[in-house]
Amino acid sequence: MPQLSVVVPVFNERDNIPPLLAEIAAALRGKFDYEVVYVDDDSSDDSRAVLAAQKAQHPELRVLHHVTRSGQSTAVWHGVQAARGAWVATLDGDGQNDPADIPRLLAARDAAPPEVKLFAGWRTTRRDSFNKRISSKIANAVRSRMLRDATPDTGCGLKLFERELFLRLPYFDHMHRYLPALVKRAGYASVSVPVGHRPRTAGVSKYGMLDRLWVGLADLRGVAWLMRRAKVTRVEEL
Repeated sequence: MPQLSVVVPVFNERDNIPPLLAEIAAALRGKFDYEVVYVDDDSSDDSRAVLAAQKAQHPELRVLHHVTRSGQSTAVWHGVQAARGAWVATLDGDGQNDPADIPRLLAARDAAPPEVKLFAGWRTTRRDSFNKRISSKIANAVRSRMLRDATPDTGCGLKLFERELFLRLPYFDHMHRYLPALVKRAGYASVSVPVGHRPRTAGVSKYGMLDRLWVGLADLRGVAWLMRRAKVTRVEEL
């Protein structure tokens, strides 16, 4: 069984697939026992064919396909379900996360106490448009005030977490943006680790500013309710 599963959700990212897979291999091959699980969210381009062709160069690669488009959180959830590693790293499929930062997250895990189950990438220098940076800054400030999750950047796709804990968390659309709060709700801790961020070089963004705003407000209310209703009880066996 692999030590680590790298889960990558994609929708219409055919030109970003080969270079990102090459970077994952450069960062992990020969250093860690790993697999890569790509989840294609019913792309309308030939992303699935590109992924199938990449299997010849990347024996670590597994490919899942959504029969109907279901969104990023569902893609991540299905990827984690299929993962065989005890720990899972996630990357956005647009190439803006640098796979070379995965060993940094693994090093942070090895140095952390056992109650830390999530290591979240923190994009200290964003390489996005002005509108994206402003909308993310506002969203992070509102989320932090409401949920008190002590996380400066929940929107970063680069994360490392324990698979078993993730599958116990409440599942809902857009849950991937609230993992620090959900992990805290479950009685565990998260740590933010500074990571790099790169401009998109191919394809187009799948999110607009208004999409993030209105969906985010509805999600915040739901997650705040979950946090209020949480109860963590330690159990001992005699």
